[in-house]
Amino acid sequence: MKIGASTLAGIEYSLENTLEYIETLGLDYAELVHQYPCENITSDMLESFDLKYSIHAPFMDVNIASLQDESRLNSLKQIKKSIDLANEIDAEAVVIHPGVTSFLPNKFFKNEVNAFAKESMIELGKYGEDLGVLTTFENMPNFPSMLFSDMVELNEFLENNGLYMTLDIGHANHAGFSPDEMIFDSIKHIHIHDNFGDDDAHLPLGEGSIKLNDIVNTLESKNFNGIYILEVNDYDSIKKSYDYMKKNF
Repeated sequence: MKIGASTLAGIEYSLENTLEYIETLGLDYAELVHQYPCENITSDMLESFDLKYSIHAPFMDVNIASLQDESRLNSLKQIKKSIDLANEIDAEAVVIHPGVTSFLPNKFFKNEVNAFAKESMIELGKYGEDLGVLTTFENMPNFPSMLFSDMVELNEFLENNGLYMTLDIGHANHAGFSPDEMIFDSIKHIHIHDNFGDDDAHLPLGEGSIKLNDIVNTLESKNFNGIYILEVNDYDSIKKSYDYMKKNF
């Protein structure tokens, strides 16, 4: 079982500090959140750690579903830089958010927003494929601004276009999916954290109500070979979650 942690837990610290903490815990993987304050990650710095990597493409101020051409095209450019970095460091996966919307587009231009999101996802998937980078798209929590909180819809689009999913277990629970409804063949990468279904809380594993054992055991029975990334809020939550994984799996 491949287990890692997201550097999101150390966003207030230097990247070096967070990677050192992840490595000290004995984890093999770190997921690099490739946006402010870590926009300029160098392979030389990463090579000083005994870790393997995945990359979370930028999602702050980035929207691949934007109706504004310049905003959307700039977002694609930024995400392609993450795919380039993944290619440079031989990262195992890149995670991409499928876009957001707002009140006016939701009310008047929902079809156009969805069309741009899908067009962008296909473009990014092809860009990654050409570089030999596993490019995945993440299911979102159930907030009005988020596209593709419906995992069934996301999976159908991905499978029809030869694309892949990052299953975010906490997001799926927030969107009302039961453990047996979260499993799809398109899943190649995992974000794992806990909540009570009422918020996207990113709690340590075992501190919410998600039936994590059911989900993970099902994935393992299907010979899942991707990484389980602990995507929690702080250093202590990484340790608690890793202890949970070691105890239960």
